[in-house]
Amino acid sequence: MQQKKLGLFSAVAINVGLIVATSCLVSLGTGMGAIGRWFIIPLFLVVILNSFVGLSFSELNQLMPDVDGGTGQYLLAGMGPMASMMGNLSAYVITQILSLTAEITLCGTVITQLFFPNVDNRIISMILLIALFFVNLKGVDLFAKVQDVVVVALVGSMILLGIISFFKLGDPSHLINYKAEAPSFKQIGGFKGIMDNMALAFWLLIGVEFIIPEAKNLKNPKRDVLLSMVVALLLLFGVQSLLGSGMTNYVSLKGLANDPNSTPHITFAVNLLGTPGKIWMGVITILAGISTVNTGYASLSKIMQGMGEAGMVPKAFAKTNKNSAAYVGIVFLSVAIGVMVVSGLGTAGAVTFLILSGSCFWLFTYCLVHISVLILRKRYPDRPRRFTMKGIPQIIGIIGNVYMIANISTGADRIRIYELCGVLFLVLMTYCSIWIRFVMKVKPFAPMDMDEVNREALNYEKDELPVSVNMPAGVAGQYH
Repeated sequence: MQQKKLGLFSAVAINVGLIVATSCLVSLGTGMGAIGRWFIIPLFLVVILNSFVGLSFSELNQLMPDVDGGTGQYLLAGMGPMASMMGNLSAYVITQILSLTAEITLCGTVITQLFFPNVDNRIISMILLIALFFVNLKGVDLFAKVQDVVVVALVGSMILLGIISFFKLGDPSHLINYKAEAPSFKQIGGFKGIMDNMALAFWLLIGVEFIIPEAKNLKNPKRDVLLSMVVALLLLFGVQSLLGSGMTNYVSLKGLANDPNSTPHITFAVNLLGTPGKIWMGVITILAGISTVNTGYASLSKIMQGMGEAGMVPKAFAKTNKNSAAYVGIVFLSVAIGVMVVSGLGTAGAVTFLILSGSCFWLFTYCLVHISVLILRKRYPDRPRRFTMKGIPQIIGIIGNVYMIANISTGADRIRIYELCGVLFLVLMTYCSIWIRFVMKVKPFAPMDMDEVNREALNYEKDELPVSVNMPAGVAGQYH
């Protein structure tokens, strides 16, 4: 039976569902607490920058329409195996390990607040992590039937809570006179203060490229790949601006920025609706967080399975158990996240630190994508393209992303983020260099022909071989 094609609405829904996570609520509350409603400006600037990312991915999809994986294959055609491996491992392994640690930490924190106030949240987080580990080893998609419901509940809750709080319909005893404490443009540090909060805003609107694997299933991919990205970004910008503004009506800016449990969205819900608000937001946070971690387990293990099949990581990652679960990747992810939780990065106060550290790696990959677009335009000048705009969106995108990395945070926090990212980046670069030189035995910066990448992706589909999201499928055909 031929699969039913998806329209624009479905494409937008996919984008929204993949972008929104519980860590977004923390970032929103923290950002609003830092500079008040001025935070809406960096949020809008990120909409523009990520729309430029959408332009680049849309163009790459048009050039290589049979590619399902996306980033890894695009970078392979543009810049070669080194960029492909670095981009894949940066944005879709390291970043996700950091973000999933943040998500499991939030779940543990909220469960502790609701049910076990005297228990260390790391214990709860580890119990959840281990439970999801065994669930995924069994090859069970725990949220297969309710994943969409959880997403609708989370986004719907954001809209409803935004409306209630923005129009001051909640508990009047907790109403805040925002105008009385609103910081001036000078007090937030002027234009620099706004720009310095872009990296935090970036996390609220990250991941537009995840529509690429569904591009073939769209009725009108040439139109809807880019349009769905832009519409999703604008929709989420509106929802988050509404909810963020509402937060400042019920929690002081200081309270949002320095929430003792790093869960400003829970504090906001309590002030807005009392105990029902706490339960409402708590249940949504737990469901969405567990759903996100469960999805991360499944998708990341398959990404690493695909890279193992392509010879980009040890072949052990390509192995599956009797339940068709890529168990080596599942074990690796469990150990990596577990170590971070137990080491202290699993404390509530580390959530924003993890989010910003993850943003650094994702921003790095977006820079590589923009550069690949510019390279492929030079290498294949006669291929049909839309909205080239002489490379201005890509150049602005690169400059903006580099600026966000350079201003990822302030003071000691920025140093800590750079230290963690520097160590991880050095390990990553060393691994990729050694692996490409001595195992794959290819030139690290020799790009693969774009048409060959497209053909290899099509051959994988015809042969019904497993291809994972963001796995550079063309590598297997070239090097094996």
